[in-house]
Amino acid sequence: MALPPQPRFHLWRVLVAQELTARYRGSLLGRAWPLLLPLLMLALYGFVFGVVFRARWPGLAEGDHLGFTLNLFTGLLVHGLLSDSVGQAPVLMQRYGNFVRKVVFPLQILPAVPLGVGLVNLGLGLAILLVVNGVWGSGLHWSALAVPLVLLPYVAMLQGLSLALAALGVYVRDLGQVIGALVMVTLFTSTVFFPRERVPQALAGVVDWNPISWPVEALRGALLHGQWPGMGGVLAYSAAAALVLALGGLCFRALRRGFADVL
Repeated sequence: MALPPQPRFHLWRVLVAQELTARYRGSLLGRAWPLLLPLLMLALYGFVFGVVFRARWPGLAEGDHLGFTLNLFTGLLVHGLLSDSVGQAPVLMQRYGNFVRKVVFPLQILPAVPLGVGLVNLGLGLAILLVVNGVWGSGLHWSALAVPLVLLPYVAMLQGLSLALAALGVYVRDLGQVIGALVMVTLFTSTVFFPRERVPQALAGVVDWNPISWPVEALRGALLHGQWPGMGGVLAYSAAAALVLALGGLCFRALRRGFADVL
């Protein structure tokens, strides 16, 4: 018997909270780490690329090292959500094997647990980015209100991919290693380290088909440059995300019947 939506959401929140607690249990700073880690990452990239390499982001002034760091930091936050969710998906059913054997447990919630943890980390990282950019950068922009328009389809895309990979990972145990490598490939073939307009025409297709390229560009525009995402891009990405979510759900439902036997 399937659980209605409200109990499922409550169960998902409980599992996400348990995962966060288990991740930092026993550490000296405890739950402060989700806030400290993005702060440390921002400071590290600011020092390496701004002070040591004196890198310059295309379109910004030559001495605007903070602008470079914030553009890079935005891309890394978006990729971090992919890594937290899709990167862990192939081994989820093995990790939660005791839940798989429970007939009434809604297994499709499990791929959303790492995604929820990643959303907590992303939210804290974006809050830090807004504060730093508001105080020392280009300031706060009304276009930041468009962030949900970007994140909702991106989250749907990741959930669809996670559902399919979680199901396939039960039967193909090497999938975890393959996806780990592909997550790294995704980082370097997206717009994390460079803006879309600097991509050579020969590689434009690879970058455009990367699932994180549009969210990275749209979030940068909304948070750092005061640019609202174009509705054409929002609608196109949302349609693709809805298709991936639907196909991922179909794949998960088709393969879940054999989970208990394989595990």
